[in-house]
Amino acid sequence: MPANFPRMAFPNESPAYREARNALLDAEIALRRQTESVAEMRRNLPPGGEVPEDFEFERIGANHRPEKVRLSQLFGEFPSIMLYSFMFGPERDSPCPGCTHLLDGIDGSAEHVAQRAPFYVVSRSPIARLEALAHERGWDHLVMLSTAGNSYSDHYYGNTSALTPAMREHRGFKNGENWDEPMLNVFRKDGDTVSHFWGSELVFAPDEPGQNHRAMDFADPVWGLLDTIPEGRGATFFPKLSYA
Repeated sequence: MPANFPRMAFPNESPAYREARNALLDAEIALRRQTESVAEMRRNLPPGGEVPEDFEFERIGANHRPEKVRLSQLFGEFPSIMLYSFMFGPERDSPCPGCTHLLDGIDGSAEHVAQRAPFYVVSRSPIARLEALAHERGWDHLVMLSTAGNSYSDHYYGNTSALTPAMREHRGFKNGENWDEPMLNVFRKDGDTVSHFWGSELVFAPDEPGQNHRAMDFADPVWGLLDTIPEGRGATFFPKLSYA
């Protein structure tokens, strides 16, 4: 239980409000502790599986022209990298609004995050298409990578093709019908060996009643802010690509 400490009080609040708010604060403190406990468990994971190949991506280079780059080259001087699978494959006329609003928020953080570990956005669309969208959205700090021509998404759940038959049956997915998914994967490099460290498997875990998977809420300011208002997230609200 949280230790006793002096509590705040706002003008004209009732005793009933303060009692309820104090109880909520205790719960928030417990959640803060649980959040750190989960983060510690994540940091202490043993090494994951070595990547099956040194995947080749395409990006826009320093000369503003497309260039090939291997997974092992994405680390630079850092031991860890993050790759976010963006739902904007070549079969889509427009990007996923859920991924897009998330990346709108992450773009502002990416410059700071990159001081500790590189963050990349990967998608099966050609790099020119990805760069055009980044320019349209004003993403100045996100580094886009095209997975067109490689099997990265098939191995690391950037689409549903890697799901086992049991997973497909549990989720109600038909065989032969596949689509991209919003998967975040972390990789580590030790010498010449690149291994998987963590993936946002909560994407594919059963949803709570009345909720979506919420697998990336820890990095999503939209949902975090809406959780603070009486109306909450709303039963029908979902971010759009643009608003009137």
